[in-house]
Amino acid sequence: MLRGIHGISLNNKSTYLSVFPVKSDTMAQNTRRTIKFEKYHGAGNDFIMIKNLDKTYHLSTEQIAALCNRRTGIGADGLIIIIKDESTDYKMHYYNADGKESTMCGNGGRCVAAFAYENEIGGLNQKFTGPDGVHHAKINSQSEGLFNITLQLSDVKQINNHESFFTLNTGSPHYVTFAHNIESMDVKSQGRKIRFSSQFAPNGLNVNFAEEKNGKLFVRTYERGVEDETLSCGTGVTAAALAWAEKKQLQKGSVKIITRGGEMQVSFSKKNDIYTEIYLSGPAKRVFEGETWVYI
Repeated sequence: MLRGIHGISLNNKSTYLSVFPVKSDTMAQNTRRTIKFEKYHGAGNDFIMIKNLDKTYHLSTEQIAALCNRRTGIGADGLIIIIKDESTDYKMHYYNADGKESTMCGNGGRCVAAFAYENEIGGLNQKFTGPDGVHHAKINSQSEGLFNITLQLSDVKQINNHESFFTLNTGSPHYVTFAHNIESMDVKSQGRKIRFSSQFAPNGLNVNFAEEKNGKLFVRTYERGVEDETLSCGTGVTAAALAWAEKKQLQKGSVKIITRGGEMQVSFSKKNDIYTEIYLSGPAKRVFEGETWVYI
């Protein structure tokens, strides 16, 4: 478990954070291991990034949740571990802040591409395996740890129109509803009700509130596993863009997205009732690097 921050120092690359635990009696039988990590965010959606290419250790659900805890850990919406993959550049494992392994994360996919590039695991054009299959990522630009990346998402074969809302899977399951004045909406309260509704039991889904503003979509998302509103959600804004396209009966398009964490863009084509060539473009930012102790 993480118990406190040992110290923060600066180097010429980034802030360097060391988060060290206090050893308890239950830890005495285990081996202490130092794990290096980097912190990234994609439009405010933040992740702990760990390179474990040879799978030399395993983190438990409780350990991952402790690392993601914003008060007693490093703090993040999720944690991403990359390992070697036989057919692609690497494989991405994504865990929500509750420590449970989860489905595809769009912002995390852009951040993992930046992380792989910085660690010389992938180049400017990457192919990697995510929770829902193979993805391609292209680094459009990068300067001082700030990247602009385009991520190809999986095809969407079905969008369910429930009149007042849409449900679809863009790598993760999403609920999308269009509303007015969502800036003043209590997204945590309203999103939580829908996420835990018996209608979507037992697994629930992510909940997106969208509003069209001057040709752009303003989107706010309640994320399952985080159980709160996040500053942005990559698969969520993609779901909102496709639901908007379905509503407008568009066959092809590019939608600019505004979130509380930043701006992104979603492009797509519709062929034979399937949304394909889905691309999510936006920022990925390297924030700091550090190390932590865990007991394995």
